[in-house]
Amino acid sequence: MCIAYLAIAAHPDWPLFIAANRDEFHDRPCLPAAPWTEHPDVIAGIDCQAQGSWLGVTRQGRYALITNYRDPSTLIDNAPTRGQLISQYLIGHESPQTYAQQVHSIGTLYNGFNLIIGDRQQSFYTGNRHGQDKPSQLTPGRYILSNHLLNTNWPKAERLRLALDAFPLEHLDQSLTPVFDILKDNTPAQDHALPSTGLTLERERLLSSPFIVSPDYGTRCSTIIALHASGRAILSEISYDASGAPTQRHDWPFAVS
Repeated sequence: MCIAYLAIAAHPDWPLFIAANRDEFHDRPCLPAAPWTEHPDVIAGIDCQAQGSWLGVTRQGRYALITNYRDPSTLIDNAPTRGQLISQYLIGHESPQTYAQQVHSIGTLYNGFNLIIGDRQQSFYTGNRHGQDKPSQLTPGRYILSNHLLNTNWPKAERLRLALDAFPLEHLDQSLTPVFDILKDNTPAQDHALPSTGLTLERERLLSSPFIVSPDYGTRCSTIIALHASGRAILSEISYDASGAPTQRHDWPFAVS
């Protein structure tokens, strides 16, 4: 269960900006974002359990992110891992539109998901739940994606959207720290504003903040992807332990080829 903010062609100097939190069980092994050994043009984390990913970018400017669609009543036992939808796009060569159409055609095989893929020319959003009848191209603008449909105004999504809408993207050249600080907002929503997704009230409360802290499940990392109009780019990531304390940071600057 993750959250991601995207600004696509919303600023003349920064045509792509992504700020995201990945939430997962702390005992699920993973590798932090880095160039992949067999595909060095890909920079992304790896889920060691299922060998997929959740967010990544390539040195050619292709990018992909996925979130779960929260609906415990429709879980499929032994469904294929959704993280492979990220890795297959990042190592492939299909256009975002073609790949989105391919994923949509087989979407019912998977548990609920939202997928955003793009390159320097176009971006597409698709998924496999009600309201996602076909892939949609994302026009220039700012978007928020949590564990329902794109731009669903859950409290955590609105908190993060408002905070990052107010952040001047031209300041990315100075420091990424303010963005990481915004991503670490662990303010829970009030009970009356919580979504009803089939979880217990206690669990809905836990999951209602942009940054989640608990002994068994929480925000494992925060990631920023930023591509400048000049072609320079960076993926920066901070990993966290179960107490919400940072454990490591990796910065991967690169030039889009």
